[in-house]
Amino acid sequence: MHTPEGVRDIYGEEYKRKERIEYLIREKIYDFGYEGIQTPTFEFFDVFSREIGTTSSKELYKFFDKEGNTLVLRPDFTPSVARCAAKYYMETKDPVRLMYCGNSYINNSSLQGRLKEATQMGAELIGDNSVEADAEIIALTCESLFHAGLSDFQISVGNAAFFKGLCAEAGIDEDTEYELRDYISGKNFFGAREFLEDKGIKKGALDKLLSVSGLFGGEDILEKASDIADNDLSKKAVKRLKSLYKTLKLYDVEKYVSFDLGLLSKYNYYTGIVFKGYTYGVGDAIVKGGRYDTLLSRFGKDAAAVGFVILVDDLLSAMSRQNVPVSIDDEKIITLEYDKDDYEKKLAEALKLRHVGGSRVRLIPVKH
Repeated sequence: MHTPEGVRDIYGEEYKRKERIEYLIREKIYDFGYEGIQTPTFEFFDVFSREIGTTSSKELYKFFDKEGNTLVLRPDFTPSVARCAAKYYMETKDPVRLMYCGNSYINNSSLQGRLKEATQMGAELIGDNSVEADAEIIALTCESLFHAGLSDFQISVGNAAFFKGLCAEAGIDEDTEYELRDYISGKNFFGAREFLEDKGIKKGALDKLLSVSGLFGGEDILEKASDIADNDLSKKAVKRLKSLYKTLKLYDVEKYVSFDLGLLSKYNYYTGIVFKGYTYGVGDAIVKGGRYDTLLSRFGKDAAAVGFVILVDDLLSAMSRQNVPVSIDDEKIITLEYDKDDYEKKLAEALKLRHVGGSRVRLIPVKH
C-alpha cells in the first residue's frame, strides 16, 4: 500500500496541474524552434561515469543485464542527450536544438525532502559556442517559467571557467579542484580554507580562491571579478559574462538575472556559464543549466553545447505555496447510465458524443 522512501504517487487535481505545466513549458520551448527527443530510462554505466563528470557513483541506481553489463537509471538527462546527439547528429554542422521531458533517479542517502524520482524538462542547444547561444538558453528559461505562470524568480549566473582559471593559477590539480568545488558549492568556506591550508596553498592564492564567495550581485560585481582575474581563462570568463548581460538586455530579461562567481555545479562537465533559478517556497533551485563544450567529445562528436533543466515537481511546489493558479482544462464529463436492456443505445449515444460532439463521456452501469 505504501511507496518506497523518496518516491510518491501523483493523481487527481495535482496530476492535472502537473500535466498542464508540462504542456505550457513544452509549448514555449517549441516556440524557440526546438524538437523533441526521448532517451532511454536506463543507460550503460559509462554514460554517467566519473570521467564524464556527472552524478557520484554511490548515488546511482545500478543493476546488471543478463549479459553482465552494468546499467544505471539516468540521474541526469544531459549526458544521455549528448550521447544521442553524438550518435544521430554526428555529421550535422548546423546547430541542433533538442527538448526532453522525463523522470530522473538519484539514490540520495540523505533525502532532506528531496525526491529520488523527479520529473525534468529541459532543452539543449548543440553545435553553437557563441554568447548568443548562452543568452538564448537563459532567455528561454525565463520565458518557460513565465509561460508556466511563475513571475517571481531570479536566475543566478556564474562561469565555471572563472574558478578553473583561479585553480590553475594557484597550481591546483583537477582532483583537488573537484574536492574544493564541493566545499564552495556547499558554502562550506571554513572547510574550504582548512582544505586549502592542508594542501599547502599559499595565502595569496588561497584568499583569492575563497574570495569568490563574495562575488555575487548585479552587473557591477563583474568589475570586482575583473580585478581578481589575473589569468587569461578567468579574464575571458568575466568578459563573456559581460557580453552575455548585454545580450540578455535585448531579450528584456536582465532584471531576472544576477551574477554569482561562486556558483559551482557538482557536475564536472560544465566548462562555461553555469546558472540556477530560484523562487520562493522551495529551498533549492528549480532550474539548473550551463555550457558543456567538451561533453559530446566523450561520445565522439566535437561540438559545443549549452542547456537547462526545469525541475517540474519543485516548480509545482513553489507555485502552490505562492498561490499561483494553474489553468487546467476542467471540461465537464458527461455520465451516461445504462442497464442490460439499453446498453447498445447508450453506447451508440456515447460514441456519437465523443466522435462528433468532442465531448468527454463515461459509461457506468445503473445501480440497483
